[in-house]
Amino acid sequence: MGLKLYNYGLSGNCYKVRLLLGFLKLDYEIVPVDFYPGLEHKQPDFLDINPLGQLPILEDGRVRLRDSQAILSYIAKKYDPSASWLPDRDATKFSQIMMWLAFAGNNLVAAAADRLVDSSATFSAPEIDKGRQALTILDDQLAERSMMGHSWIVGETPTIADIACFPDAALSNYVGIDHEAFPHLRNWMRDFRRLPNFLTMPGIPEFA
Repeated sequence: MGLKLYNYGLSGNCYKVRLLLGFLKLDYEIVPVDFYPGLEHKQPDFLDINPLGQLPILEDGRVRLRDSQAILSYIAKKYDPSASWLPDRDATKFSQIMMWLAFAGNNLVAAAADRLVDSSATFSAPEIDKGRQALTILDDQLAERSMMGHSWIVGETPTIADIACFPDAALSNYVGIDHEAFPHLRNWMRDFRRLPNFLTMPGIPEFA
């Protein structure tokens, strides 16, 4: 049995997993889930797989995982022999990556919300402000890293911290956040798009 990803094409969290699978050139099966408008993730059959009713879900033989950050960690640990995407033998880098994974899952998500799930969705000023605050934190981190001669959030090469943060940062323009206000963020997103085997998704800007 190989890797199986329960996926919704417009989900930023599912996109994170597809990105890493693509960077590592891994074969996997996609199980499409009609997240919107079908709300398949709320149906009993799906809830038997994930009682939280959330995507993505990764299955690898008998292993079943939910939460994109946990899935990224699992894939990097098991399928990246170079350990470049998750350098877990370096305690400092590893803990910093975990910190930015938590940031992506808890803070940065406000920058994009479910902007591609429902094209009629509107976003309140507090939601947009929260997104800008998160992007400011990320932009400041990237500015500091740039001063040190590095292009990535942690370490000298891209890690799963970059993958975890990229989708919501890139898609934040859908809630009315102007990327021009975050120059270091723009440079990082441009460099991320240029990585070998990069996969795009609807709504990801070019960042020329």
